Amino acid sequence: MDLAQDKLDLIEKIIRNDRKFSNNEDLFDDFFNETCKRSLGIVNIVTSDAALEAYLKKIATTSILNVLKDSGRLRRTKSGFTPTGEVAVDTTISNKFEGIEVSYNNFDVAISPEEIAIQKDTVKQIADLICKLDDEDPNKQYLQIYKLRYDNGMTQKEISEELGLSQSEVSKRLFKLMKKVKESFN
Repeated sequence: MDLAQDKLDLIEKIIRNDRKFSNNEDLFDDFFNETCKRSLGIVNIVTSDAALEAYLKKIATTSILNVLKDSGRLRRTKSGFTPTGEVAVDTTISNKFEGIEVSYNNFDVAISPEEIAIQKDTVKQIADLICKLDDEDPNKQYLQIYKLRYDNGMTQKEISEELGLSQSEVSKRLFKLMKKVKESFN
């Protein structure tokens, strides 16, 4: 393989820290090889160490799931993968962010597990940023404006009537929100 030793060490650390690694230590070589094979394409492209580690975590998780599934230790159920020795419990996946509830419905099979994990992280990062902005300046009502616009699908005019603000003020605040979201991803 064509990966630098520091990247190989990072992959090993990520695999050993994954919660599915415990009780499956005998499959480490398979986990490692699968993760290295899947990460060859991005390791030299991603320049940020934090972003690389995040991508590698997602790739390692997917690789571990695939190896466990292929080895017969996991089976697919409606709610995801379940160890073959356990009975599946039907639950919904949800995360709470200080008053914001983000729920993930069934995923499109055409999307890869890595893309799904990245989408979840993206939603969490956006929610955290909006909560932070709202906490810094509660008078601007960023969280409420975001919910009305993107959760309820209201227009700027409807939001301005709901909150008693001018439409231009709602527009400015939405623009600032989107600008901050874009900056957080650059």
